[in-house]
Amino acid sequence: MKRLNITLPEKVAEAIEEYNNKSKFIAEAIIEKIEKEKKEKLDLLLVEGYKSEYNLDKKIDKEWEAATIEGWPEH
Repeated sequence: MKRLNITLPEKVAEAIEEYNNKSKFIAEAIIEKIEKEKKEKLDLLLVEGYKSEYNLDKKIDKEWEAATIEGWPEH
């Protein structure tokens, strides 16, 4: 554990007044915020990756289209 001296807005300090272990509450809130930001960054990277590979995927689908439908009954 590391001891920190932090300053909080008055309303925030009042809002956490009811918690017996304020340090634990604040630590959990910070961890939750960090994990949320990490997930959001990962989601953005995944979207960027999918977008950058879209044309390649489309080209590969087109190349394999004939083999995929080969042998299917014609209507």
